[in-house]
Amino acid sequence: MFLANGVTSANPEQPARIDALRSGAEAAGAVFEAPHDHGIGPIAAIHPAEYLDFLQNIHKRWARMEGASDEVIPNIHPGRHGLSRPDGMVGQAGWHMADTACPIAAHTWEAAYWSAQTALSAAAIAESDGAAYALCRPPGHHAFADMAGGFCFLANAAIAAEALRGRGARVAILDVDVHHGNGTQGIFYDRGDVLTLSIHADPARFYPFFWGHAHERGTGAGEGANLNLPLARRTADEGYFEALDKALARIAAFGADAVVVALGLDAHEDDPFQGLAVTTEDFARMAKRIAGLGLPAVIVQEGGYLQPKLGENLTSFLSGYQDR
Repeated sequence: MFLANGVTSANPEQPARIDALRSGAEAAGAVFEAPHDHGIGPIAAIHPAEYLDFLQNIHKRWARMEGASDEVIPNIHPGRHGLSRPDGMVGQAGWHMADTACPIAAHTWEAAYWSAQTALSAAAIAESDGAAYALCRPPGHHAFADMAGGFCFLANAAIAAEALRGRGARVAILDVDVHHGNGTQGIFYDRGDVLTLSIHADPARFYPFFWGHAHERGTGAGEGANLNLPLARRTADEGYFEALDKALARIAAFGADAVVVALGLDAHEDDPFQGLAVTTEDFARMAKRIAGLGLPAVIVQEGGYLQPKLGENLTSFLSGYQDR
């Protein structure tokens, strides 16, 4: 279920996305393999134990409640400033779920766990082979350390970046999804050892609304290690690439020796969310410029919703990356 503007509708994060994306990747020459299980440790390096326990057990607890819905959907969202985490399941759902766009079903934990393992496996391959694409579903960049949101439960890109950092890499996360990667930003906001950058539709009137503004630069040790490049709705072509060039220059100045690309194909002109107007050909241009950094790259799938060119957009990006 998906609630937007007070109206219940079908969730746009549909399983059929996987088929379109896989076909698009294979058209670019990708060969898929099952992810390895790297265990809970790399996930717990980003997400605290009480949140992981919540994700694993909340649906079973919820299902025991008389009259409960099939999916966990909170009806209260605390501001969390100076407040206390409750014991009850309804209160905990509000505590750990930022919005109504992250319903938890019976197999959500399993899906999120293996999505994170997919990103970790791609990170391991990228270290040796130079680049790898992780077909992750559910996505991850709206998940904070202890809070789900926007179809996201575990922060796949952040988990991959932390794994690379733990093995000695200096990592930048470049998010090109149409929506700001607010969870990723929140995870690293007070840290200076991982650079976070996001190019997205201006959140003043676009999800996630409260994060992603240009003045958000990080705090404490992380001051200056976060760069947001919000764009006017329906920005296309040169306006987009001007922002991308700024991001790439910052990555070079940071001295990164690995990059995690949070790849949202929903910046496309025909995506249902209609935030930006990047063309299919632009995804190849985008990929070539990112590849021009000459860094090992983990390309982690984020958004991009069902529309006729979804697979073509991924083909364009991955082909462009290889043609650098």
